[in-house]
Amino acid sequence: MTEAKLVPKPLQVGRLLVDFGKRPYIMGVLNVTPDSFSDGGRFLQPQDALEQARRLIAEGADILDVGGESSRPGSDPVTVEEELRRVLPVVEKLANESPVPISIDTTKAEVARRALQAGAAMINDISALRFDPRLAEVVAEANVPLCLMHMRGEPKTMQQGPIVYRDLLREIGAFLQDAMERAQAAGIDRDKIILDPGIGFGKAPEHNLTIIRRLDYFQRLGRPLLVGVSRKSFIGQILNLPPQERLFGTAAAVAAAVLAGAHILRVHDVAAMRQVALVAHAIRNEGLPAEEQQHGH
Repeated sequence: MTEAKLVPKPLQVGRLLVDFGKRPYIMGVLNVTPDSFSDGGRFLQPQDALEQARRLIAEGADILDVGGESSRPGSDPVTVEEELRRVLPVVEKLANESPVPISIDTTKAEVARRALQAGAAMINDISALRFDPRLAEVVAEANVPLCLMHMRGEPKTMQQGPIVYRDLLREIGAFLQDAMERAQAAGIDRDKIILDPGIGFGKAPEHNLTIIRRLDYFQRLGRPLLVGVSRKSFIGQILNLPPQERLFGTAAAVAAAVLAGAHILRVHDVAAMRQVALVAHAIRNEGLPAEEQQHGH
């Protein structure tokens, strides 16, 4: 087994030391939006968002990913002011009470800056630093972890027209490599970078299946891999079910992703997917988890 060499070094995210070799880590999705594909509008009010955050923490989330702008296919961008109005009250309150670190899911430098000031500990940027040139400076200055994601185009148009890749894995890998180099050129520590191949972002269903099956291809980039398959449309297309009924389909995709080397799973259903990920990880490693990992964090 040579895979031990591929395990990225531990990463400090706020108060959490993410030790990638030990187990998969679960990032709970908290959409403070009216229009997200799966739970849009449910947690738009700060009080509802906080209750959901507490639920996700109780279920075993390691990181909470707070987002104020939907990135579903066809979604319209929101203004900086509107995004701040949605996320800041939630981040401020959570940073004071949450035992787990807060990630801010944004492409905007100003939103990232204000969220970090309010206590967020990580930036999750679906644009891989392409939409706001100042975001890289904010991340470099704060010296926090940054997730860079592959996307073809932008959310409004990413699923329009024929979606063609000549060499899917190589093109995504080159995109992520380029994004890492841009991040480093801006002063961001390479050891703080997480990569996400962008399931569902400018991909046909077959592309998503190939990415999950061949996730180990991206290990060569030498960084932790974050994967978001939760309730996505390719699962719906396989099962012919709406987002709220894709729990078992998501479980299958999460298990496959962990078996193929995913380090962080971004999910809506934390309790269920934590169990799925732990069992898949034990199978991948052919060994039971250490005692402390079986009982919480």
